[in-house]
This record gives sequence, C-alpha cells and structure tokens, in this order.
Amino acid sequence: MDSSISKPESIAAQALGWVDERTRATTPAIHVSTTFLRDEDNQYRSGRVYARADNPAFDQAQAVIAQLENGVDAALFASGMAAATAVFQALAPGDHVLAPRVMYWSLRNWLMNFATQWGLEVELVDMTDPAAVQAAIRPGTTRLVWIETPANPLWTITDIAATAAIARAAGALVAVDSTVATPVFTRPLDLGADIVMHAATKYLNGHSDLLAGVLVTRNNNDFWQRVKAIRAQLGATLGSFEAWLLLRGMRTLYLRVRAASASAQQIAAHFAVHPLVRAVLYPGLPNAQGHAVAARQMRGGYGGMLSICVAGGEAAAIATAARVALWKRATSLGGTESLIEHRSSVEGAGSPAPSDLLRLSVGIEDVGDLIADLEQALLKAHG
Repeated sequence: MDSSISKPESIAAQALGWVDERTRATTPAIHVSTTFLRDEDNQYRSGRVYARADNPAFDQAQAVIAQLENGVDAALFASGMAAATAVFQALAPGDHVLAPRVMYWSLRNWLMNFATQWGLEVELVDMTDPAAVQAAIRPGTTRLVWIETPANPLWTITDIAATAAIARAAGALVAVDSTVATPVFTRPLDLGADIVMHAATKYLNGHSDLLAGVLVTRNNNDFWQRVKAIRAQLGATLGSFEAWLLLRGMRTLYLRVRAASASAQQIAAHFAVHPLVRAVLYPGLPNAQGHAVAARQMRGGYGGMLSICVAGGEAAAIATAARVALWKRATSLGGTESLIEHRSSVEGAGSPAPSDLLRLSVGIEDVGDLIADLEQALLKAHG
C-alpha cells in the first residue's frame, strides 16, 4: 500500500495505490490460472498451490476491503450466502446461535431449514433490544451472535457495541451483516464485532453484474482459519473475472453510496408526510425507531435502502409498483439503478414485511425524477 494513501476514499478509489512493477499498469491483470508451479525441490515458495484457495486474483480486492473495514484479513466467496453460511458452518453441532428476527430472508430460511438439520441450535431474537439479547444468550453455550443492521426489509437498527459487549461477556463471537451500511457508514469491527460480512453483489460492486460475498476478520484466529478452510474445501470461491469486477466496482464505492444515501434521505422525508403512504421505514428519519443508535454508529449517512407502506393495502402497493417508469421492478439492491419490490410476495409466508410494503433500493439517478415517478405511480394506483 502506498504510504500516502490513508483516507478510505483514497484507498477505495486507487485500490490501495497498487501498480504492477513489471508493466507499470495501474489496473491489475486478471489471473485465470487454476494451478501453480511446484519448485524443483518439491516446495511451493510462491505460497500458491491451487486457485480454489490461492487465486492471486483475490489478493487486491481482499486487501482493499480489509483496509476499509479495519480488519486483518478478508476472504472472497462466490456469493453473499456462501460467505454468511461459512461462518455458521465453522461452528460445531450443538452450538447455540442467536440471530435477528428481522434479517435477510434467504439466510433466515437457511438457518431454520438447513443449519438446524446438522445440529446448530438457532434462536431468533429481537436484536434491536439489548435486554432481549442478554436474556437469550447462554454463557458457555452460545457461540455466535449474528447481527444485521440496518436489517432487511424493515431497516431496523441493532446497537453493535452494546450487543458485542453482551456476547463477549458470554464467550460468544459476533458477526455483522453490514451489506446495507457498507464501510462508508459503519465499521463493525471498530465497534467490537469479530467478523463483518458483505453481500458484495450489492453496494461493494454496485453495478448489478456479479455475485460475490466477502468476510473480514478482526483476528486471524483458529475460527477464522476454519472459515477459510470451509471456503476452500466446499469450493465456494469467486471467479477471477468476478474478483476483478468487484475491485473495479469498489473504486467508486464512496461516491455511489453517499449519493444513494443522500437521495434516500430526501425520498424518505418527502413520502413520510404523503397522504397515499401509510408509513416510511428509514433509519435516517428523526422519528424512526433506532434513529439515535443509527446516528451514533453510522457516520455521515443512513444508507440507500428504505421501505414505504402504501395506503390502501397490498393491492395498492402492487399497483403502485406496476405503474413506475424509472424505478425498476426487480429484486436485489445496491446498484446504480433504483429498484422497487413488493417484498412480502418474494418472502412468502412468515415474512416480517407487511403486505403493503414496497422495498426501495435507491440508485444514483436524479432524486427529483425518482420522487416524481413514485408520485405518479401512487396517484395512478389510487386513481
């Protein structure tokens, strides 16, 4: 890393200032080899044997995100789900795990329908309430507390520092899904977490053109080595081109995320007093539950995700989504384009999303255009 690069904006924009010493290229090459040469004396002095664990295409992207999160090491995965599930797979049968009641639906389903089958005891708690976490944690038995903040799709806020203190006293690790906050606004490791996870498909890449996940650790300990071994042994590794795309996407991370967050704040404020909107869920609103905690642990913004609950119920919400022109009706989040989705249709039975809720991923379009498009869609849906 160039010693003159210290600010996170510069770390991301210049990818640690790396320059290829042989070619003087400022953009890295794409390494596609799956295997590496053994020395004549039967050693591997390069440190690389096989690309599933030793791909040089991972090095720079992992180094950048580790720096941005103030961690000691990072590991890329083939998807956010692969990254998240590797943390749980590094535990042992019988271990007790606390997870939030409101969280990314696919991971919640995996925990309740797969992780429990091979012996994890998964307990869902109201992670926004430290007292509920304290009451549920079992010293000596609880091995992991999983936090997601802001939590999809209600954008509830968990106090990372308070929860980490409870977990540490009980001997448990803390992992934080910080996909929505990104290192632009929150660095969970600085607040006491042990591991931070990103669905890098989303904001880290930011262009809706790859699947990726990443874990960053505060300590290079035995647990972290188990996580990395799981990545190699199960083959949940990223492709070389995808790693290159991710590095490219992270160069504009701070510009994109700050722009999306500023627009989300304006959109939330506008529709919070709209007669055709029952409620707006966004931690940046002063009256939002968890706003005080968010203001303390999110630096400079509250993210680009919000949800609106449409007056008139489920039919009106679906009709509103059907009538947008600029917003795109699609799942996922964190890209340059703004997305709208009727979330309970995606999650199905048991979803915490009210049936009148539309999840909004704010992109980097003109905020006036985005507001006007939602306005006309709401009017037509109630017309």
